[in-house]
Amino acid sequence: VQLQASGGGLVQAGGSLKLSCAASGRTVSTYAMGWFRQAPGKEREFVAAINWNGGITSHADSVKGRFTISRDNAKNTVYLEMNSLKPEDTAIYYCASYISTNYYRQSPKYWGQGTQVTVSS
Repeated sequence: VQLQASGGGLVQAGGSLKLSCAASGRTVSTYAMGWFRQAPGKEREFVAAINWNGGITSHADSVKGRFTISRDNAKNTVYLEMNSLKPEDTAIYYCASYISTNYYRQSPKYWGQGTQVTVSS
């Protein structure tokens, strides 16, 4: 599975971005998917995850109410809509694929290359 993340960029605080993660090589429609991020000097952290059919999602407390993960299995793509962005959201955002239908107590198997999100104050 190859994952290509896109949609990052520079945005002012309070602005919005929508990240996309397109999968290729095989369908990910039966896999849970997730978004993670890594800020400079910090460890990679969980942002959001979604089960195989989009019926179950989880979001980190730091983004709850501002970010929304979704997926379109017909397009083999997962999205992360980010609203009310803050400077502390600045990071490289990575999409990831699990090899199970749900993400609970699982670790991702496949990782994308990341897309930079920079939020200016």
